[in-house]
Amino acid sequence: MDSKASAAPSQHPEPEVMSPASVLTPQAMALCALLLAVFLVSVTVLLSRRKSAKRGDAVILAGASDAGKTAILTTLAYQQTLPTHASMQTNAALVALPSAHKTLRVIDVPGHPRIRDQFQEHLPHAKAIAFIVDASTVSRNGAAVAEHLHMIMHALTSLPPSREAPSLVIVAHKCDLLKSTATATAEQLAMNRVRTILERELEKRRASHVNGVAVEGLGAEDAESELGGLECTGSGEFKFAEWEGGEIGFLATSVTVGKATSAVDEKAADGMASLREWLAELP
Repeated sequence: MDSKASAAPSQHPEPEVMSPASVLTPQAMALCALLLAVFLVSVTVLLSRRKSAKRGDAVILAGASDAGKTAILTTLAYQQTLPTHASMQTNAALVALPSAHKTLRVIDVPGHPRIRDQFQEHLPHAKAIAFIVDASTVSRNGAAVAEHLHMIMHALTSLPPSREAPSLVIVAHKCDLLKSTATATAEQLAMNRVRTILERELEKRRASHVNGVAVEGLGAEDAESELGGLECTGSGEFKFAEWEGGEIGFLATSVTVGKATSAVDEKAADGMASLREWLAELP
């Protein structure tokens, strides 16, 4: 008998083909849907945090009544300083900065004690805050000006960690009303005066908050001396250069009512060159 003929044919197992229905069971499909949902939620949270961490697109002008905020706004927006009066409503305008090839929205918030806290409504959209101080009168109303500034500093230090704080600059306005000396220009004198007086008044407020003792003459509303936001490094005594809330800049400006100005010839125009340059350099 032939061995080849008697040999049984070899058996090779056929590969088993799994159908999608057998793999994607209801349990597996539910797990995939859950993982996809978790992934989408994570991406949404990440994008929202990145968006919230960015600064806004507006610049807030804050400060006491009659400090010159509206005059600064009209000069920046219209290249001409228009006659103004103490305003009880918010003003806003677009300011073109040709040197930086950009346009900023500038918001002038009234400084009256009853409505000055309206700046907080615009804080979520703020890229920067310019706190305007009348350098010619700050010697007389320094306590009230410091009270207003304290409100803003407290608001900035109270922002959530995911929110990048707006830049803050203190503008010593109406510096042209000061007389220069042999050793200092009117601009330098204005900035030094504003810095010295506000540091002294803010230190009183910081000490009052730390010690829990009322200090006379803190401003229009002494209750606000309980606000925080004035913490400093080093000895703890308030100094702008050591403020834990971030860097604070100082500028000096002046305007002339009715005088047309040129955005091109900024330095010779109206005493607004330093503010325009600061605006142009904002990120």
